[in-house]
Amino acid sequence: MNEPIIARHWLAIVAPKAAPAIATTTVLALARIWNANGAEHSVGNAALMTVLSASAAAAGVAAGNSTGDSVLAGTAFAASGALAFAGVAGYTDGLPLPLLLWSLATAGAYALAARYWRTDRRDTVAYERHMSDRREEYAHIERVETLHATTQIEVARTGAAYAEQLAAALVTRATLPGFDPTALEAAGLPELPAAERKSA
Repeated sequence: MNEPIIARHWLAIVAPKAAPAIATTTVLALARIWNANGAEHSVGNAALMTVLSASAAAAGVAAGNSTGDSVLAGTAFAASGALAFAGVAGYTDGLPLPLLLWSLATAGAYALAARYWRTDRRDTVAYERHMSDRREEYAHIERVETLHATTQIEVARTGAAYAEQLAAALVTRATLPGFDPTALEAAGLPELPAAERKSA
C-alpha cells in the first residue's frame, strides 16, 4: 500500500525533451565536418546521400504498408530526412541553407515527438488513475476486514468477560449461607449441574 516516492533527476526529465534538438544538431555538425573534408560540390557524395535517403523513405513506406507499425515507419522516414539533410548540408558551401534546413528539421522533429509524448502522457495518466482506483478499492477492503476482525475480537472479549462474571456469580451464590439448591429446583428454577450441587 505504501509505495516509495521516487524523485527523478532533472536530467532524466530534460533529456527526452532535448533529444530532437541534439539529434538534428549532431547531423548538422557531422555534415559540416564532411563538407570541410571534401563533400562540398561533390556530385558523387550528393548522389550517394540521395540514394540512401530515397532507400530509407522507401523502407518507411514498405514498413507502413506491410506491418502497419507506425514506430518503424516513423524511424525510417526520420532516417530518410536525416540523410537528405546531411547530404544538402554537406554539399552546399555556405551556412544559411544548412541552418535553415536544421531549423526546419528541428521543428519537424519536435512536432513528431510531441505526438508521441502526448500519447505517452495519456497512457501514464490512465495507468496512474487505474492504480489509484485499485489502491482505493484495496484500502476499502482492508478497512472492512479490519472492522470485521475488530468486531470479532470485541465479541470474543465480551463473551469471555460474561463467562468470568457468570462463574464468579455461581461461586459467590454457592458460598452464601442458607443456599439450598433443592429449594431452587422445587421452585421451578433450572436444575443446577451435579458438580455445583456437590460443592454446595
